[in-house]
Amino acid sequence: MIDLPADLEFQVSAFFIVFARVGAVLMLLPVFGEDSIPGRIRLMIAFAMSAALYGALGEPARAALQGGAVLPVTVFTELLTGLAMGMIVKILFYAISIAGSIVSMQVGLSSAVIFDPAQSGQAPMISKFVGIAAALVCMGMQVHHLWLGAIINSYHSFPIGGLPPMQDFAQLAIAAVERSMTLGISLAAPLIVYGIVFNVALGLAARIAPAIQIFFIAQPLNILLGLSIFAATAGTMLTVFATTMGDAMQGGW
Repeated sequence: MIDLPADLEFQVSAFFIVFARVGAVLMLLPVFGEDSIPGRIRLMIAFAMSAALYGALGEPARAALQGGAVLPVTVFTELLTGLAMGMIVKILFYAISIAGSIVSMQVGLSSAVIFDPAQSGQAPMISKFVGIAAALVCMGMQVHHLWLGAIINSYHSFPIGGLPPMQDFAQLAIAAVERSMTLGISLAAPLIVYGIVFNVALGLAARIAPAIQIFFIAQPLNILLGLSIFAATAGTMLTVFATTMGDAMQGGW
């Protein structure tokens, strides 16, 4: 067995402390931690990002070790903190999937599903489409820089060596769920209004001409009009989502 120099062993220990939090966050972040990306690739991304950020984040880790921190306990607490932070962002990102599912239901395409690794199950195709588009828009609007900046800033809010404030994280998670659901419904509001108007008109038509199979006649029209409205509002929907995500990140942890 090769004995590492004391300084090298110290630096490696500090790096793994940084890697624990950064890697845990990246495993849950949109784009970086998608389940469709092979696990080894995600691990390499997390390792490379930790190495890139070690120059900025290594000092708190080294200070914690010099202060007598036990490495296994410190790594475990850093994992908990990173997972909690990443889950908050992931919950917020689910707003676009909620909006896509509502759009699919309103236009009559909720049965057109595809497997979505991010949701670990079947998801409507429109929901999957807007999820991919939202990720691209967030990258184009540099929102991912705010995600990475939040990791760096988290070391001021949650110093190394202490357990994350579970009560505060629980309240933040509840607020994130509420905000995600509200945002998802708000993004799909034009299609919700369209669905109400169209179905009321469909019901009136069925009452006026009960002998005619209104549903089979109107369903193609529903899909056509619904997709037209979705195409007209998709750009605004994605821009508002990316802007809201950026505002949430700038609000801090």
